Parts: sequence; C-alpha cells; structure tokens
Amino acid sequence: MFPRPQLDSGSQVPLYRQLHVQLKDWIESGRLAQGQRLPSTREMAGLLGLNRTTVSAAYSLLESERLIQGRVGRGSFVIGEAPSGTPGMDWDQLLDGPERLPAPLAQSSDAAISFATSRPSAQFFPLDEVRLSCDEVLSSRQAATILQLGSPSGYAPLREYLLAEGKRSGTVHPHDDVLVTNGCQQGLDLVGRVLVRPGDTVLVEDPIYPGVKHLMARAGARVVGVPVGPQGIDTELLGRALARERPRLVVVTPSFHNPTGTTIPAASRQLVLARAREAGAVVVENDSYGELRYEGEAVPPLKQLDESGDTVLLRSFSKVAFPGLRVGWITAPRALIARLAEAKQLADLHTDQLSQAVLLRFAESGRLAAHKLRILAAGAQCLAAVLDSCDGHLPAGARFTRPQGGMNLWVRLPEPLDASELLSKAEREGVTYLPGRYFEVTHHEPGGLRLSFAGLAPDQIRAGVAVLGKVFSAELERVRALRRFEPVPAMV
Repeated sequence: MFPRPQLDSGSQVPLYRQLHVQLKDWIESGRLAQGQRLPSTREMAGLLGLNRTTVSAAYSLLESERLIQGRVGRGSFVIGEAPSGTPGMDWDQLLDGPERLPAPLAQSSDAAISFATSRPSAQFFPLDEVRLSCDEVLSSRQAATILQLGSPSGYAPLREYLLAEGKRSGTVHPHDDVLVTNGCQQGLDLVGRVLVRPGDTVLVEDPIYPGVKHLMARAGARVVGVPVGPQGIDTELLGRALARERPRLVVVTPSFHNPTGTTIPAASRQLVLARAREAGAVVVENDSYGELRYEGEAVPPLKQLDESGDTVLLRSFSKVAFPGLRVGWITAPRALIARLAEAKQLADLHTDQLSQAVLLRFAESGRLAAHKLRILAAGAQCLAAVLDSCDGHLPAGARFTRPQGGMNLWVRLPEPLDASELLSKAEREGVTYLPGRYFEVTHHEPGGLRLSFAGLAPDQIRAGVAVLGKVFSAELERVRALRRFEPVPAMV
C-alpha cells in the first residue's frame, strides 16, 4: 500500500508544495524505489481529500526535477534521485518569495463539467469568419507593415477605431488616449508598474479575481479588501476605507464583477467616484464583462460618468470575441498613457500586430457585431439555466447572486459547509468549481464558491448544478445527523 503523506492544512506553505517536498524526500531517501508507480492524481486527491490540480502541481514539480516520469495511459513512476555531477543552482532558494498562483487557476481541470474557468464557449467561435478576416488582412497592402515591428502604443488603425468608438460612447475625454495591451491582465500589470510604489495601499473588492490582488501585491502594494454586497462593492465601507487608508489606487469591476457577478448601480457609481476623488485616489475600472449584458438596462461605465476624465478604463476583446487573441486596451489621460507605453515597450515591445489587425477587420466588417448578438443570445440561455438550476437543486439555506450578464455567479453554502472541503467530492462526481478561498483578500467565507457558466451548454449547466446540489445536500444532511447524535454535556 502506498504510504499516506501527512499535510498540514493550517500551514503557510501551500499544500502542493508540502506534497512535493514529502514525496521528494521519500524518493531521495529510497522509501519510494526506482520504478515504483505513484497513485494517479485522482487516487492521490481522493486519499488526501485534495483538489486534483493541487496534486498535479506537486507531480509537475517532481517531473521537472527528473524524479518521476509520466507515461501516457500508465501513470507516474519514480526515476530516482536527481542526477549527480556539478552542483547546479538552488532554484527553490532563488525563487523564494511570493507564491505561485493557486494550481486550479494555472491548470485546466479534466472534470466532465467544469464551472472553474471564466471564458466564452468555443462552440460559438465563427471560425470561417475569422479565417476570412485573416485572409483579408494578409492579402492587403498593409500586410508587410503589419508583420514588422510596430508601436508600443498599438496598431495605429486599431487605436483610431478604439478612440472613435470611445468618443461615440462617452468613455474617451478630450485629454484621453488609448494604449493597446495583451488583454486586461497586462493592462493591470502596467498600471501597477507605473502608478504603484512599494508600500502604497491599493483598495480592491473582496472577494476579487486573483489576478488583481496578486499583481498589486507583486508591485509592492499593501492590498486591502472592501466587501462586496448584492449590489457590488459596499460604498459605505469603501468610503470608510478611503478615509482611513488614503490609498494610491481603487480597483473595481463595476459590471458583472468577477467572481460574484454583481453590478454597481449608477447612483452608487457616482458615490465611488466622489469618494475616491475626495481621498485623492486613482480609480481603475476593470470593464472586462460590461458588454455581456443579457437582460435589464445598461449602466454607464465609471469612465463615462467621471466628469474629470481621470478614471483609468481597462477593456478587452477577450470575453466578447476570442480569449486566445490577447488584445485589450487602456483608456486614460494622455500623460499616463505615455508612461504606460514606456513600461509596455520594456515588457514586450508591443502587442502582436497581426492579432490587432485581424480583430480590427473582424470589427469593421460587421462580423464582431453579429458574433456579439449570438454570444448574448447564448449567454442569456446559460444564465437562465444556471439560475433555474440553483433555485431547484442547491440545498435549503444556500444563497446565490442573480446577475443580469457576465460569466459568473457566487454561491454561499449554508453553515457549516466548506466549499474547499467539498470540492474533491464534487470532482469525483465529474464536476468542478472554484471555492471562495481563491478569491478572498481579507474576509474568509468558507461556504463561498464561484460558478462560471458561460463556457458550458445549458444542458451541461443543469446537469452540473444538479450534481453539486446532491453533493452539498448529502454533506449537509450528514453533518446535521452527526450533530443530532452528539452527546449533551451533563449539567452538574
């Protein structure tokens, strides 16, 4: 029988690294012999009550150190000790510092139904229309120029298009400019590099998409979370935090917030702007999901409502078009855009020009607008399916947000259920999700979890939520049964 590793869930060392160190010690000490087969990731996850992707992360480290080898269809086998010879770098010590992203966010799950990834469904990608757009770009007179080095600010025709669209919608002010980026994630990274100094405070929503908090932390910021309620960030608590913390930045996702799906009403958006202005904080608006409204009235972006024009707006083609074409943009005051362009040039010279040109052609031809209509129609069906399924299958006492668009909703399980502990049970039934601990900043919510629904078909959503409902309800009944039979202390 394979020995059971002993892990400490209360340790500051991530579980995948604890597992990696323990297996490495066993291999190097000879406790695990050469040629011995390790349990599969599914078996090890079941043995330890972990997420399979946590086990996969540990196995990947062992394989990178040439201690184990994966064989297709057979599993992972011990090779032996690391090769001897001239000592190499101690990479563990050199890389000591901020931890890697949690494994479930860095690796895809092989669960049959995955609610773990916030992305559109590839089923609706209009491949023939994309091929046509590519052919038109490559057959144009500008093809050679497009394939040359370009400007760090972005492909000029695309920037002109984005500026014109922004002026039409009211998100581009007279002193604004646009910088093309590799998606909103790079936009956030550049903003952190230029505006955040070590020791600065940055306010973010809590819970929040991990890419925001990790980027700001690595920029040297002190990241402070402001709770999110049914209507987005709590403006009263935000006002208090602004007065108390005097932050450098406030980063918010006002429309279809990731992970909760909530939207800040127009009146509250005005409060966010006013209070940030009083505190002297720069507002960074992450508007990745704003165009994905399936029902209800649209709410103006903060950038449009901000009369000063100082709000920094981040947008992307990733959610409404294709995530694989990494094209987003920043709209901000011209002076800031110039500094961001300098930082981008140091980072990667410029965003891929062919992707920019193809997306511009896709938009100008009317194909993007037609594609968006299809995406919105499909998204509305997915949203209806997930809301109906949560109503019908989640256990009594569970609460969940009711977004009008976007890709995510947030579930709060009744106490004492813990979404992290239940994940492995759900995965054994072929369904996965992300528990709330991956999104928390300062507020721990054991029963919280994110369901990302846009990448699934309605039938998959219904089947997946039904499975989750059975898993959660069974655990709730088990816990309550145990409590009923707990002995009552004697009164003396």
